Amino acid sequence: MVPSQPQALANLRRGVVEYCILASLRTGERYGFDIARDLEGTLLASAGTLYPLLSRLRKGGLVGSSWQESAEGPPRRYYRLTDDGEAALRAFEAAWVPFRDAVDTALAGDERGTS
Repeated sequence: MVPSQPQALANLRRGVVEYCILASLRTGERYGFDIARDLEGTLLASAGTLYPLLSRLRKGGLVGSSWQESAEGPPRRYYRLTDDGEAALRAFEAAWVPFRDAVDTALAGDERGTS
């Protein structure tokens, strides 16, 4: 059975979205809703899927969090990249570029009439 476009996209997301979350924290602490807003759509199916991922990243030591008071309501949890998260992101980036290039080459090969 050939996967549909939504299923193919879901399979791609599964492998990379956690690293996109880590990358979004590279510039400093961020509130979860802000991360979701930046990634929602192609990279993140919905804002509701972000929080289980953040929890897993936090439990794995790749992100830290702290509660901060908010002028707009209850305290908010802000997330930050840990040293281990930065190392994981660097390792992913080192693997991603050749992987992406290989996929691009394979897909372009189909256009050239080769397989």
